[in-house]
Amino acid sequence: MDAPPSEEDCLPFVRVAGYLEAMQLTAPRIIEADLANGFLLLSDLGNEQYLQRLESDSGFADLLYRDAIDALLKMQQRGTAYQNALPPYDEELLRFELSLFRDWLCGTHLQLDFSVDDERQWQTTCDVLVDNALSQPQVFVHRDYHSRNLMVLEDGNPGILDFQDAVEGPFTYDLVSLLKDCYIQWPVEKVRQWALSFYHQLDDNMHAVVDEEQFIRYFELMGVQRHLKAAGIFCRLNHRDGKAAYLTDVPRTLAYIVELAGRYESLQFLVQLIETRVLPVWGDAG
Repeated sequence: MDAPPSEEDCLPFVRVAGYLEAMQLTAPRIIEADLANGFLLLSDLGNEQYLQRLESDSGFADLLYRDAIDALLKMQQRGTAYQNALPPYDEELLRFELSLFRDWLCGTHLQLDFSVDDERQWQTTCDVLVDNALSQPQVFVHRDYHSRNLMVLEDGNPGILDFQDAVEGPFTYDLVSLLKDCYIQWPVEKVRQWALSFYHQLDDNMHAVVDEEQFIRYFELMGVQRHLKAAGIFCRLNHRDGKAAYLTDVPRTLAYIVELAGRYESLQFLVQLIETRVLPVWGDAG
């Protein structure tokens, strides 16, 4: 890894890699480190992402997601020893991430005007999503646990990458990143089946404080927060960094929110915004 210190601090990567290794999960092992100059020598986890395998043969989906869920459960269970050393996924960070959708997608990309009432309803929606995140049990969160950051391995599957932004945060965050992936989409019932397999493997202490109905609500509303963040980041990558390819992932990302229409009254404004003012003009936006 060549990461110039002026552009990126390697220390969080090194620290979290050590935590994952101690949890007996498969992540790049730090063989040598020169943090002053931004050089790391890492073990190799191969070349095949989950996304590549799933796109070439969806028949592997159940096996790959079983392994990824197993690894996630271990990360949360064994990560209790390290989560206090991570930055908190606090209200400030959650609200900043939600602002990416408002500022970069609605503002910069689509140049949508929000009325005073629109702004009020947007803030009310944000309040619901932030409260949903903060009220959940807090665990070790990878924060980008999806098909492009998981590698297919013969042993110790999956290989876990891109973990340097790990935080202590909501226990459904990584699960929704995995199952409601911005880069590949699965049938709603299949996602629910996988999500419940995760829930049913949680320990009795977790089941005592979160029943199945509450778990699904946590999971679905956590997804809304993540997908708003991701859609905003995709627009920021286009306008700030010149990476236009991510714009093709925005409709899929927002579709996860639209599919919840009718399930949550608190999402009515947001779903209507996406259905009537965002998606109809998306293909025309430059």
